[in-house]
Amino acid sequence: MVSECFLMALVGSFGFQEEQGLILNPDFAVVAEEGLPAHWKAWQPRWEAAGCRLRATPQGLWVDAPGRPYAVGGVYQEVKGLQGGQAYGIEVLAEVRDLPPPFRSLLVRWSWLQGQKELHPAGMLVRGPFPVEGGLRFHDVLVAPLEADGARLSLEVKWPQGGIVLWKRVKVYPTTPPPPRKVKVGTVYLRPRNSTPEQNVALFCHQIDAAGQLGLDILCLPEALTVVGTGRNLVECAEPIPGPSTQRLGEAARRHRLWVVAGLVERDGDRIYNTAVLLDRQGNLAGKYRKVHLPREEWKLGVTPGEEYPVFVTDFGTIAIQICYDWFFPEAEAIFALKGAEIIFAPTWGNTWPDQDGRVEGETTFRVRARDNGVYMVPSVYDGNSLIIDPMGRILASSNGQEGIVWAEIDLNLRESLPWVGHWRSIGPRDRMPSTYGLLTEP
Repeated sequence: MVSECFLMALVGSFGFQEEQGLILNPDFAVVAEEGLPAHWKAWQPRWEAAGCRLRATPQGLWVDAPGRPYAVGGVYQEVKGLQGGQAYGIEVLAEVRDLPPPFRSLLVRWSWLQGQKELHPAGMLVRGPFPVEGGLRFHDVLVAPLEADGARLSLEVKWPQGGIVLWKRVKVYPTTPPPPRKVKVGTVYLRPRNSTPEQNVALFCHQIDAAGQLGLDILCLPEALTVVGTGRNLVECAEPIPGPSTQRLGEAARRHRLWVVAGLVERDGDRIYNTAVLLDRQGNLAGKYRKVHLPREEWKLGVTPGEEYPVFVTDFGTIAIQICYDWFFPEAEAIFALKGAEIIFAPTWGNTWPDQDGRVEGETTFRVRARDNGVYMVPSVYDGNSLIIDPMGRILASSNGQEGIVWAEIDLNLRESLPWVGHWRSIGPRDRMPSTYGLLTEP
């Protein structure tokens, strides 16, 4: 066990203040007659044989389950007298030993109450755990719904696999609400005809200029924009990256201080890639993605597939890029989301037509990819409609067959819950079972 001096230093490193806040017995120091911390109630599964062992110790609440790798259990406390519309900070400190990935095994759940009624059956998972010196920290700020007058805080352990959890300290306190993280996101629907690569670049620079007049933060252009409408193929339009097209597109991005995603064809030594670039507000090359999944039209030309799924940190959030045929494969978006992407931009040749004759087409598939992973999807296409889709799968903006830019202002701090499951972005990765997916990676 850690010493008392070390524990106090650890608590200080987590940003806890000395005042108790709204939680009773926040460090589990007062022990009730049944051996559990006073003011905390135990919860265990209906099947008692699958329950964790809970016991109060001088260092905190000890949770383990010797010989029961798939045990579950925890404690909860109800917080009374909360005010609707008020923001509350939640902080929890824990220490673990020999535990599988804590992200899957430790959960801090906050459920708003109206009287004794839960406003949502899944509640909201508090962000974390984040590693800090000596342990793990959960921290979040949640705003009470107007009808809420209380809440339930639950500290949960799921499938410890022989590991040990020590819940050390909890704090709940009124605070100021977090500011929104609003981003103006745009996408282009434009198909050049009877053109040249240079003319195409000029056409899409005009779209960047129009995005600048709209005050957008980022604009998505379609796939292989130097190829479409020119009568040439990908190999004939390949160029270095950075190169002449990134320079001209970057100049337009710099004029208006916005981010740009653009599909190009890259020549790198003796290889050709279908590539999308990310240009920053200064017009510099901030990153690139090489298309991983190649249809027959590309691999027969000799295009080389990419092998990585990078994400990019911008001044407004974390994004990823995929290209056209990639959207046929759900694994790509899942990887991007697991790596932290909040928006996935998709330069695409086609298509995003609505469903036809009962067949699922591109529009529905993009909506499902967004919903599967709790991300925004932003395709820019030549066939169908360019779209902005939210993490619930709703279409926020569509070109509806009209050339030009469509855009939407989104809030990346918004966490919307599904009716029964809850906030999928925080729950889905925890309930994923990668140990059972081996068939997906077999040759």
